[in-house]
Amino acid sequence: MSNVVLFEDIFVVDKLDPDGKKFDKVSRIEAHSQNCDMFMHLDVNTEIYPMAVAEKFTMALAHTLNLDGTPDTGYYLQGARKTLADKYEYIMHGKLYKISEEGSGKAAKAEAYVSFGGLLMFLKGDPSHVSQLELDQRLFLLIRKL
Repeated sequence: MSNVVLFEDIFVVDKLDPDGKKFDKVSRIEAHSQNCDMFMHLDVNTEIYPMAVAEKFTMALAHTLNLDGTPDTGYYLQGARKTLADKYEYIMHGKLYKISEEGSGKAAKAEAYVSFGGLLMFLKGDPSHVSQLELDQRLFLLIRKL
């Protein structure tokens, strides 16, 4: 399964809607990771998956839901076979539309921007943790509360 998951870490929610509430059913969470020292803004449909400050969750990015690493076909039949989705509670599919790196050496920081049908994710941190991400790459975001 290690060839399927491109990034995974445990995050803690620091703030909900840091810039104010913009939509009724969506909240922007600000979170930091415990192991990789990554910072994230993530839009979550809180009507179906509520989040709270200080809550811990595992977040993973994968290029496919197939456990054997085969590319995603674009069709998903729930319950047809075991997939990576079975291990998580909240899943979104989107596209990485911007990736950049600033600084050099130990001060270098990478930034990745992904759109999940209008819900956005911003991930910032050490470039080595996002080295497998590529521009225009299709990604699954998977979350499970701890």
